[in-house]
Amino acid sequence: MNVEVPGAEDRIWTVPNALSLARLLGVPAFLWLVLGPKADGWAVALLMLAGFSDWLDGKLARAWNQTSKLGRLLDPLADRLYILATLLGLALRDIIPWWLALIIPLRDVMLLGIPPILRRLGYGPALPVHFMGKAATANLLYSFPLLFLAHHDAWYGDPARIVGWSLAIWGVGLYWWSGVLYWVQVRQLLKGAKTP
Repeated sequence: MNVEVPGAEDRIWTVPNALSLARLLGVPAFLWLVLGPKADGWAVALLMLAGFSDWLDGKLARAWNQTSKLGRLLDPLADRLYILATLLGLALRDIIPWWLALIIPLRDVMLLGIPPILRRLGYGPALPVHFMGKAATANLLYSFPLLFLAHHDAWYGDPARIVGWSLAIWGVGLYWWSGVLYWVQVRQLLKGAKTP
């Protein structure tokens, strides 16, 4: 049974927030591993750990009633930064094509107009994340380690390439579709605001 704690939404020091913060700190470490010593094994392990902690922080936040405003900011921020860092690192290493590295951030650019509209309507800076966005992010975060592994000449290269590209293509499609759905939600809010 979840009991509502007074001021719980304003909490900073929670286990899910600590996991999200650790994920944020892992972003520069990942880029250094990929571009510096090219320690691919450690980079893939860090990506897999980041993907697991992304799932775990949400699970714990709900199970332990530790959702917070900060958590709703940190979690998607960590996801976006991991996605951007991974795209940049993999593209610079010629592991993925540049079109993939550009098409994903372009979706986020498409959404830049939403926060000012929401603030003007009194809804705050962001819409709640919906299932389509979560599924897109999960597909992308799972595809990156596999695309990394596909780059190696080993027995796992071909299976990793097939599954990795499948997840990446689904992830890009869902990512863009979720962006369209966010704009549809904003349009409905605008219609409701104009109705007397």
